[in-house]
Amino acid sequence: MIEVRARRATAADAGELVRLRIVMFESVDGVAPQPGEWSQEAVRSLRERLPEPDARTAAFVVDRPDEPGRLAACAVGAIDARLGSPSNPTGLHGYIFNVATDDGYRRRGYSRACMTGLLGWFRHSGIVRVQLHASDDGYELYRKLGFSDVESASMRISL
Repeated sequence: MIEVRARRATAADAGELVRLRIVMFESVDGVAPQPGEWSQEAVRSLRERLPEPDARTAAFVVDRPDEPGRLAACAVGAIDARLGSPSNPTGLHGYIFNVATDDGYRRRGYSRACMTGLLGWFRHSGIVRVQLHASDDGYELYRKLGFSDVESASMRISL
């Protein structure tokens, strides 16, 4: 089996990262959202945040082997600063919010390579706790990477 290596994404990958975000939404919701103002803002935000030297956002990607300039998979995450606690004195937390692989490239280890790169970045950044919301498709991979189920009352409000 060929070892798959992910690379750290650059600002030039922003459009492809957002395209893969649409793939992720379609995988989870069953319907692909239409590109529009939200996707343009996401591209702009990634172009701004990815190249920062002390970036709080990072993405790891695997390029399509047969199409230069196109991505096959990605994992995107960010560092969030909260108040410290006894189990996390710095208060820094990692959050993974976009893991996606194009249909034709699944089951090749691409998402695993992207996740491994992203988790390494978190470790290098001193992050001791990383959270994500798992889809049914990604659940087993995340378990194999060491993630565990969390029992908490998660709530949200849209303002």
